[in-house]
Amino acid sequence: MACEGSMTPLRSTPARSSHRKAIIFDNIFSLTRTHQKTMNNLQLLTSSLAGLLLCLNSGIAAAAEPLKMKMTSPIPKGIATPDKVETRAGNFSLQDGIPSAESIDEIYDYLDFHNAVQAYLSGIQIASMSALRSGILAFGPPNTTVLIFEDLMDSKALFLTANTTSVYMTMWLETKDDEPMVIETPPDVLGIIDDHWFKYVADFGRLGPDKNKGGTFVILPPGYDPALAAQLKTTMKGAHVVESGTYGHWVIWRGFQVDGSTKPAVDTTRERVRVYPLSQKNNPPTMNFIEVSGKSFNTIHRMDAEIYNEINEVVQLEPASGQDPEILGTLEAIGIKKGKTFSPDARMTAILDEAADVGAVAVRTLIAKPRNEGFYLYPGKSTVWTNPFEASGGSHEFLADGALQQDARAAFHFYATGITPAMTFRILGKGSKYAIAYTEANGAFFDGSKTYKVHVPANPPAKDFWSFTLYDNQTRSMLQTDQRFPGIDNNQPGMVKNDDGSWDIYFGPKAPKGKENNWVQTIPGKGWNIVWRVYGPLEPWFDKTWRPGDPELVR
Repeated sequence: MACEGSMTPLRSTPARSSHRKAIIFDNIFSLTRTHQKTMNNLQLLTSSLAGLLLCLNSGIAAAAEPLKMKMTSPIPKGIATPDKVETRAGNFSLQDGIPSAESIDEIYDYLDFHNAVQAYLSGIQIASMSALRSGILAFGPPNTTVLIFEDLMDSKALFLTANTTSVYMTMWLETKDDEPMVIETPPDVLGIIDDHWFKYVADFGRLGPDKNKGGTFVILPPGYDPALAAQLKTTMKGAHVVESGTYGHWVIWRGFQVDGSTKPAVDTTRERVRVYPLSQKNNPPTMNFIEVSGKSFNTIHRMDAEIYNEINEVVQLEPASGQDPEILGTLEAIGIKKGKTFSPDARMTAILDEAADVGAVAVRTLIAKPRNEGFYLYPGKSTVWTNPFEASGGSHEFLADGALQQDARAAFHFYATGITPAMTFRILGKGSKYAIAYTEANGAFFDGSKTYKVHVPANPPAKDFWSFTLYDNQTRSMLQTDQRFPGIDNNQPGMVKNDDGSWDIYFGPKAPKGKENNWVQTIPGKGWNIVWRVYGPLEPWFDKTWRPGDPELVR
């Protein structure tokens, strides 16, 4: 039996299908009564049944095209999702907007991977602070242990992009639930207090409210009573009362050499620095100052999947109120949540391993070869010298026109430490400014077996001094060579100055003849990068009328 041309194709809508089935079986019943006595009629019945069933199947098969109902209206292009989707994340199957069971599993694997990569990029600063805390507390308890690089920091200590000229001092400070901590700071330093999330709390010293005279800072714990805070500001005359979003804090300050000696800066710190709970201000505990120059220890975060455990450590220690809800939400999506054990299963562990590898490559790419033109200090003149803060227009919070510069934040915290507005301010003759280079002028990355030259034009815009320091591409810590200090500055005795007042500085495995005092050693087979620093930056630095030359390949 053939389907009549006028018959409307059957659809998969349940009510419509039931109605069609009722018509079919009514027809079958009628044929049975009329022709039941003869074999011919039985054959006709069989033929009719087969034809009707064929029409039924044809109608169901046409289900891809839904019925046009009274309220049916055109659906604009781009709203519906095709039943087959092929992407770099995988190929997915759907039926009328619903993924197949296999595709559901695959997309959740992808979402977990995506969130894990984003957690890496958005949480790298948290891991960095976790590693700093661990490295410092390995020498003693918080609040009373101060590490001093009395003989300067050399390449044995693993610190992100530390320099070879400053007199570094650092400690870990922790407040209590209901009691502020007091820190008495020394004069003539560049000092920063950052919280456990790596957010800015205060400056002290040359760029602090103490106006470089040394001061008393009262660090309030999270959620401290505002009325009590106001009372402290009244009763503690001259003290600087600051709020914090965390209990833990990294305190770092850099003293300055005087005629090549670190002693004045070190002695001042030993004499002046005290940390104590507010209730013990009349009887502060004894401080323990530990000399760590030449010691090998680590303060650098992990780059593999262990980075998630470092991030989780901070999440468990600190109140969520001090962190961005979106970052916390991303962390929670992969199982990192305050009060909850972070224990990924085998499937999730494999995803975290892979995501960490992608995150590691991503941050290394962002700092070494930025595609964001905002990173570059001298657009149109140099494609070498960069600084992630440039991309945020000079915001220590990495905000540009209200938008968070996520790549800049991730790149900075992968490469460096210390967050303060002073790093972005235009302050003539105070503080320091930086320029980073991973490549020579033609864009090729530095090769440790080759020799390069950087020309420093006359009259560098530095009130105090300028310097170069080399860093290992892997650790972002000082390059470990036969030289104790892998850097050079214009205070170094014996440097050769050109007749026009400029300098040529060389970087390579061996010093060019006659340039030994203008040379920093590299290692064949080891990648490296440079940071150029000016201390006490002057107007030509800010208006960019002066700049260091791009690194040139000598041989």
